[in-house]
This record gives sequence, C-alpha cells and structure tokens, in this order.
Amino acid sequence: LTVQGPLMPELQETLPEAFAAACRNTGRKNFVMAGVKTDVCMVSPAISAVEEGFTVKVVCDACGSSNQIGEEMAWRRMEAGGVHLTSTNAIVAELVKNWASPAGAVAFPLLTN
Repeated sequence: LTVQGPLMPELQETLPEAFAAACRNTGRKNFVMAGVKTDVCMVSPAISAVEEGFTVKVVCDACGSSNQIGEEMAWRRMEAGGVHLTSTNAIVAELVKNWASPAGAVAFPLLTN
C-alpha cells in the first residue's frame, strides 16, 4: 500500500518488498531524494519513506513539474507529510559540514561558480 493506494498487481509482482527491505537493511535512516514530475513521482515515495521511519529530504531545485500549481501542491503535501524540503546548496552544505575539509574544498567551488 502506498499513499496513493494499493500498487497495481503488475507492479507489485515486478517490484516486490525487496527494495524496501534493502533500504531498511542498510541501517541508514536518511534519504535524499529528487526527481522529475514532483507532483506525480516524488510525493508518494517521499511520504511513504517517512511513514517507514526514514528522515526524508527532497531537493526542491533538483525536481520539476510541467504544472506550477501541481508542483506547489506537491511541496505542501510533502511538507505536511513530514518531508523536509531543501535546496542543492543547503543539502551539500549539510553533507560537507566543514568547508575546510577535503570534501569542502571540492564542493565549495561547485556551489560558488
């Protein structure tokens, strides 16, 4: 079952519980997600991951939709569902943590050019 209802039987057979189990088995609790068709392809997986106990951050400027209203409603729905909305620069800064580190030395020029 997803936020949008039960999966079609064809998808259920093709995409068994294995993917969700693989995500859980990593031991990690954070997802960083982005994708096209924010209002169709991002809402359900992001909220479903939150419901599974993951912290989910959706990178808004790495997503997109052909419909401005649909995209705005998607942001609102995800936020109401516990998804954290962020930007590319913000998530890179959060992951780097220290701009003086080797990772920071690589990331900083990418974000400032």
